[in-house]
Parts: sequence; C-alpha cells; structure tokens
Amino acid sequence: INIYASIRSKLSQDIIEKAKKLKIGKPDEIEKFIEDMLGPNSDARVFEVMSYVILKNHYSNKTVFFGETENDVKQEQLELYKTGRVGANDGGIDFVLKPLGKFFQATEVLDFGKYFLDIDKISRFPITFVVKSTKSESECLKIVKEKAAKEYEPEIVKKYMNTIEKIYRTPDLTVMVKNAVKNHQISNLLDDFIVYYKVEFNF
Repeated sequence: INIYASIRSKLSQDIIEKAKKLKIGKPDEIEKFIEDMLGPNSDARVFEVMSYVILKNHYSNKTVFFGETENDVKQEQLELYKTGRVGANDGGIDFVLKPLGKFFQATEVLDFGKYFLDIDKISRFPITFVVKSTKSESECLKIVKEKAAKEYEPEIVKKYMNTIEKIYRTPDLTVMVKNAVKNHQISNLLDDFIVYYKVEFNF
C-alpha cells in the first residue's frame, strides 16, 4: 500500500510540476496539456478536475437575468461550484451551477446503473452528465437507454431518461478549450487546474 501511495504521489507531483512549467509556455502547449488530461488514458480523477475547470471557465462567460419580481430582475454571471472530492463515493453531486441550480455529474462510463443511481440521489431532478467519450450525444443516450431497457420496464426507463438534460462529451470540452484560447483565457484554465488538482491530491 505504501509503495502504491508513493507512486501515485509521484505521478501527481509530476503533473503539477509540468503544469507549473507551462505557465510560461505558449498557449498551444497549454492547450495540448489540457487536452491530454481529457484523453482516453487519463486518470478518472484528473478528468473530473479538468472537466470542472473547463466548464467553470465556459460558464463564467455567460450571464442570465434573475429576479423575484419583474422590477427586481438583474443580470447575473453564471458560476460553477465544485461540491465534493473526486472519487470519494460520498453520494454527492460533482458540480452545481449558480443561480440556475443545474446539477452536473462527471463520469468515465456509459453505465445506466451509475446514471440511474445518480438520478436517484437527487430524486430525479434534471441532471447533466460530463462523460469521457468521443461518441455523439445521441449515441451516448441511445447506449444508456438500450442497456436500461434490458433491466427495466419502458415507463421506468422513460422517467429516468427524461431527467437527463444534456451530456457533455470530450469533444465538447475540447471546443471549450479552443474557445478559451481565442478569448485569451487558456492560462486561467491552467491556474485553476493547478489549484484544484493540488486540493484533490492533498498537496
């Protein structure tokens, strides 16, 4: 166990050091590093941290209008909050978008059992999944639905599938990264990644 822990710690330190060195690098080098962290061979926890950082930046460029009454309506910037630790099995939801109250769950798999469990956690409240997959959103939904149909009655499957608002996939996150480059915000992604990665791995 100690050997495994030391190896994991060394790998985490290496990623942090590489990210720190890239702070003085070119935008395209930072972009490649970020996309590598989203790749098929990346660690699940790294994927969750990086997807949070990307979505956090993506939503920071968007606003909505909110107010209790018509006269109180104000323009508010969207903010994505991380609500737990990665891989904690704490039964929590990964991200929450304020003030819309949208829930997000990051995952590596298209496992209907996990999806339905996450949906149950929030009593079938609408939810968005962030998935490490290059399949189209419609393909992802089809796979989840077809697998679920082998276990549950059609009405139950429909009830659960209707709670899935959206599925963000790796290509969607990659587009957001490229937009960050265009908007000169790619260094913000790197800075946030270093902060949240260090927290997750207790540095």
